Amino acid sequence: MAEKAEIINNMPEKEVCCHKTKERSDKEYRDLLHRLNRIEGQVRGIRGMVERDAYCTDILVQVAAVNAALNSFNKVLLANHIRTCVARDIREGKEETIDELVATLQKLMK
Repeated sequence: MAEKAEIINNMPEKEVCCHKTKERSDKEYRDLLHRLNRIEGQVRGIRGMVERDAYCTDILVQVAAVNAALNSFNKVLLANHIRTCVARDIREGKEETIDELVATLQKLMK
């Protein structure tokens, strides 16, 4: 977990987008970072394809793969959020969490 704290502490304050934080298990943290690292590699690969003047449809196929990977990341993160943060807040009587979840889902479905 020290690695996680180091990553967060090295981020410029403006990049930390919200006032709430969530303590994640080591497994959840590693899984999310693994997925993001894979996506980052895919994006770098696309950049390389553009730099090498790859054929348009080949690039588009790779972009679709990145979009699918990001959607999968969102599904995992959303499911974890509902199972932990949302469930806890509802048990504690924090009904505003439902409104926050609805707003988040609306943003994701644009």
